Amino acid sequence: MGKRYLTKQNFTDRGKMDKENLKEFKYIVVGAGLFGSIIAERISHVLNKKVLLLEKRDHIGGNCYSETEAATGIECHRYGSHIFHTHMPHVWDYITTFIRFNHYQHKVYTTCRNKVYPMPINLWTLNSFYNLNLKPDEVDAFLSEEVKKENIVDPKNFEEKAIVMVGRPLYEAFIKGYTVKQWDMDPRNLPADILKRIPFRKNYDNDYFGDPFQGIPEKGYTNIFNELLKNEKISVELNTDYFDLKKVIPPDALVIYTGPIDRFFDYKHGVLGWRTLTLETEVLENNNYQGTSVMNYADMEIPYTRIHEFKHLHPEKDHTGGTVIVREYARKAGRQDDPYYPVHTKEDDAMYDLYAREADNIPNVIFGGRLGTYCYLDMDDVIDRALRLFDERIKNDASFG
Repeated sequence: MGKRYLTKQNFTDRGKMDKENLKEFKYIVVGAGLFGSIIAERISHVLNKKVLLLEKRDHIGGNCYSETEAATGIECHRYGSHIFHTHMPHVWDYITTFIRFNHYQHKVYTTCRNKVYPMPINLWTLNSFYNLNLKPDEVDAFLSEEVKKENIVDPKNFEEKAIVMVGRPLYEAFIKGYTVKQWDMDPRNLPADILKRIPFRKNYDNDYFGDPFQGIPEKGYTNIFNELLKNEKISVELNTDYFDLKKVIPPDALVIYTGPIDRFFDYKHGVLGWRTLTLETEVLENNNYQGTSVMNYADMEIPYTRIHEFKHLHPEKDHTGGTVIVREYARKAGRQDDPYYPVHTKEDDAMYDLYAREADNIPNVIFGGRLGTYCYLDMDDVIDRALRLFDERIKNDASFG
């Protein structure tokens, strides 16, 4: 199992991790993404204890991992654009002790029927689509007339909820096609609460997020993890599958597991539904391909959901030597894929409840992160949950360490 060891941001060869090596660790974290890395940082810094971090990929950082593209010098997000935003001061205070953020404010546009509109749907989108000049206090009356045409009193699914919110024409133009491509499912079969992630505004504000703290790490996301994990009490084993070591983990060690919860139980209750992404990267000589960091594509005829252009995430940098774009395609996640979005059908949620009940009864194992709790979480939610887990369940537990 070719593994490497991380200390002070440098990788060096390290011997095979075996039962004897494991004995020195009372804390073992599975997964070097944001949740696992924060737990490791807290254990090493606050408790001054050794912690072993196991990561099956060949890099730290989970889906937040970023790297510099050699030809252009552009910092690229390997797993799609990650925009940091939060309304929680304690989360911002914590993460900014490790790295500086730029002042990037995320704006998204969507191409629909060969015309570009701002997203989320706002007054600008509405007026452009209908060729009107509505004022903010006229929006409700206008949309009310659109909604009345559908006679939906009690919306029971994603489609009905969206139509009640913006009317059928806007729904079919900007939401339906994108949703079908993203989830590969009839929107009538999706739960209505997914729509909570799609804002709608009655003014011309086209900032995608309304949070007071926003930005992109000036030196890239990977540098956050280098800083989080630089304590010499943290040992990182890459290219290491926890399940290859599970049987020799000391029974008195505390395991913080951030991998897929169904994998932990060998899929005994079934495989949870996830969506994943295929990302196609292209390096271009053109200095500016689309003029924005993310362009959505609402039409069903276009197979990808969006195109990322990473140079626009760093307006403070001068990138004139070409550009990097990534086309994003959504698809069903297989067992070997990197999961992104939980599907949350009724069957999925019932299955997860079975796994969660079993997880509650396993001593010395704590499940966390997106995969461990079958929950889509923004980065700030991950940080908040990791900090609370450490404070409430790990810090004052004298039975470990």
